[in-house]
Amino acid sequence: MTQDTNDTDADATRDALLKLLSEHDGGVLVTLKADGRPQLSNVNHAYDPDERILRVSITDDRAKTRNMRRDSRVSYHVTSDDRWSYTVVEGTADLTPVARDPHDETVEELIRLYRDVRGEHPDWDDYRAAMVRDRRLVLRLRVERAYGIAGR
Repeated sequence: MTQDTNDTDADATRDALLKLLSEHDGGVLVTLKADGRPQLSNVNHAYDPDERILRVSITDDRAKTRNMRRDSRVSYHVTSDDRWSYTVVEGTADLTPVARDPHDETVEELIRLYRDVRGEHPDWDDYRAAMVRDRRLVLRLRVERAYGIAGR
C-alpha cells in the first residue's frame, strides 16, 4: 500500500502532535457536566505511543469520574513549555474497576502508571494501601482524534 503526499503530511502532523503527550506528563482533562458544560481538571498522565493510550490515576468520588461514567466522551489538552505548541486529543473513557485490594489488577496498573510518571515510590506497600483507601482507578483514553499546533 502506498501513501500519497497528503497522507504522509497528515501522518507527520499527527505524529508531531502526539509527541507532546510523550514529552510532558501533565495536562488538562476535560469531561462533560450533566448540563453539557465542560469540567476541567489538571492531572498527570503517562502516554504509550505504541498503543496510543493515555493513562491517568483518578479517584472514584470526583466530579470528573462521575461525568465520565455518565458521558464517556473525553478531551485532553497538553501544551509545550513555551505554550506555542499544543495538542488536544479526544477519545472515549475506559475506566478500570475501583481499587479494592492492595494486590488487585487496578492497583498493579496504578503502580505501572506511577512508575511511568514519577519512577520508583519509596514505600510500595504504603502506596498500595493508599490506592485502596483513596478508591483510585485508572482512566484509559485511547486517542481517536488529535488536533492542535505542532512544534515551531
